[in-house]
Amino acid sequence: MSITWIAISSAGVLGVVLGGVIGVVAKAFAVEVDERIERVGELLPGVNCGGCGFAGCTDFAKAVVTEVAKPSQCPVCSAGDINNIAEYLGIVVEEKEKMVAVVRCSGDYSHTVRSFYNGVRDCRSAVLVAGGAKGCDYGCLGFGSCADACPFGAIEIRDALAVVHPELCVGCENCVAACPKNLIIMTPAAVDVHVYCNSPEKGASKMKVCKTACIACRKCVKAAGEEQMLVDGFLVKTNYANPPQSDLVEASACPTTALRLGTKHAEGAYQGVSK
Repeated sequence: MSITWIAISSAGVLGVVLGGVIGVVAKAFAVEVDERIERVGELLPGVNCGGCGFAGCTDFAKAVVTEVAKPSQCPVCSAGDINNIAEYLGIVVEEKEKMVAVVRCSGDYSHTVRSFYNGVRDCRSAVLVAGGAKGCDYGCLGFGSCADACPFGAIEIRDALAVVHPELCVGCENCVAACPKNLIIMTPAAVDVHVYCNSPEKGASKMKVCKTACIACRKCVKAAGEEQMLVDGFLVKTNYANPPQSDLVEASACPTTALRLGTKHAEGAYQGVSK
């Protein structure tokens, strides 16, 4: 037998042996995949927004199957999606309340005093360097970090002010984490009355830098039902646990228009208002 044939035979035998070893090792260390995870993943929107608190939809699907999370924790899932997942897994889920983001500021460039800023057009960078281009230390910087973080296009930057479109917001909370001023809060979608101001300063101080700030005149508090509007120092806030009706905005006649309807605010109904 020639050396060539010996080499070929040896290589063949070695290949068979190695193949067998690999097969045994693969079988021994194989990780069983729960087909339910794949199926639940198919039923999820696949946006991978992270609003559920997990790395992505696949990670969330695994958490749901292993009962670490509930299907209703997905902010993007519709009621139908949640019911389909629950029916497939044979579990009962509670109906979730839709939440939407609200940027607690109404101070666009038209109604605020500007300060000099010529840095990076990013909210976090502006806060670190010079505080941004607006006189109010508590207002929206308007550089769009929240809009960039929103995977659903629910936030518009209008005249250097972040405006949320509630019909597009799914409540993923990405914008909440992106805002360095902590201006964005999640509110029940059923509530449409909001105070678009977050400054704790006295009314006179606020009005020097923003014409649409809440001055805590308490007109809305008097016009609302009991405990529907809460006074926090020199700032009034909506009590989302006991919210007022939408007609409060007209009834209270807020002198600065800080009290607004979220739907009208998104439509730009308060643009050009000067008090």
